Amino acid sequence: MNLRSSWVKETGQTREDTRLTQIGATNALNPVQVRSGILPGSYDGKYRLSGFWMTGSSAMAATVSEGRAVIQGDVSQGAYPVTLPLSQQVTFTAGNAQYGRIDLVVLRIYDPLYEGTRNEAVVEVIEGVADAAPKAPLVPPRSLPLYEVTVPAGASAGNGGIPWATSLRDLRTSVVSVGGILPVEGPVAPGAYPGQYQDTPDGQLQRWDGGKWVSYPQAIGGIVPPSVNIATPGSYNGQYRAAIDGTLQRWTGSAWASAFPGPYFNDSLDAGYTTSTTYVNTLTERVTNPLSVSFVAPHTRQAILTFGSRMELALNSGTTGIASSAYMCVRITQGNTVHREVEDELAAMASKSADPTDAFSASTTQRIHSMTPGLTYTCTAYYRSSNANVRAWFDNTYIQVTPQY
Repeated sequence: MNLRSSWVKETGQTREDTRLTQIGATNALNPVQVRSGILPGSYDGKYRLSGFWMTGSSAMAATVSEGRAVIQGDVSQGAYPVTLPLSQQVTFTAGNAQYGRIDLVVLRIYDPLYEGTRNEAVVEVIEGVADAAPKAPLVPPRSLPLYEVTVPAGASAGNGGIPWATSLRDLRTSVVSVGGILPVEGPVAPGAYPGQYQDTPDGQLQRWDGGKWVSYPQAIGGIVPPSVNIATPGSYNGQYRAAIDGTLQRWTGSAWASAFPGPYFNDSLDAGYTTSTTYVNTLTERVTNPLSVSFVAPHTRQAILTFGSRMELALNSGTTGIASSAYMCVRITQGNTVHREVEDELAAMASKSADPTDAFSASTTQRIHSMTPGLTYTCTAYYRSSNANVRAWFDNTYIQVTPQY
C-alpha cells in the first residue's frame, strides 16, 4: 500500500519506512497516550493544514493528498506514525436508489496483535448505511477520521455522481510535539495540562488553565487584538481589548463593556408648554414625558452636563403687557436620592418684554461632580414659566452628559 507506517509489520519494515515515519509529533492527550492528528504545514506556508486534503477527482472518486500523521491506539497499544508520500485515490460505491448515506474516509492501522491478521496502514472508505436520516459510521479502532462524504440517493458515475462542492465535511485535526503551540483545525479538544497553548483559527493565542482555554493577550496589560470570537471572556478584571467595531472595551469580571462610555444623549423634537410657575417635568401637548437620560459615573466622579431648548413665550388670550421668562433646568438623581435639585441659578433661560412672541434658543453647560463611581445617575428635564398667564413653550429640547475620564 502507498501509506507507510512504522512498527506494524512483523517483518519487512524498511529503512525508508522508518525514515519517513519518525516524525516526533507526540502532543500529549494524557500521561500515557498522545493526540491523534495530522502534522500542520503547507507548501507555500499559507495554510495551517494541507496534509491529507481531499478533493473530488471524478464522479465517484476523490484524491487524498500526501501528508504525515500520528494515530493513537488504546492505552497499551502505543502511537503509530504514518506517512503518505504520494497522493492516493479513493473510490465510493454507487448510492442507494431510495436513500442517501454518509461514508467516512479514514487513515487506519491494521495490527494483528490486536485485531485480525492484516498488518498494514491504509487510506480507507468506511461505507455508511443508507437511511432517510443517514448518520456517519463509527470510527474504527486505531483510525484517524479525515472526511465525511455524503452520497446522495441514486448517485453513480452515469448519474452525476457525488456533488463534491457540498458533500465533504472536513474532520481533520492537527498535532504537534510536546510543548508546541497547536494550530487548531476542526473540533477544539480539551488541553492535557495547565500551561499548554493553542492558536485558534481567528488568530487568538490561548492557554489551558486546567479547566478551559483562556485567551492570552500579547502582553499582560496589553490590549487584546480584535477577534471574531466576541464571546471569549477576559483573563482578568481590567483587561482591555479592541472590539471589531473599533471601540476599546474593558473586562469587568463578567462582561466586556465600553472602556470609555458616553457621551449620553437624549432629545425631543416635539413641542410642549407649561404655565406652571414651579418646576414640572411634564409639558402639555408633548407626547412623551418626561425627557431624561441615565449614565454611569466615571472613576473621576465628574461629568460635563449640557442641556437646552428652543423657547417661546406666548400670552394667554386677553392678556397684554406682561414681561416673562421661560426656564429649563435638570434634576439629577441616583436611585431615590436627589444628587442635585433644580433651581433658577442653574437653568437655561429666555426672557421677553411685554408683548413680542419671538422664539429663543438657550442652552447651558455645567460640571457635575462628587458622584460615586460606577453608580447610575439620571438627569431629568424640568420647566417653568415666570407667570401663570404666559405659556412657556419648549421645543428641540435635549440633554447630554459627557463623562470625564
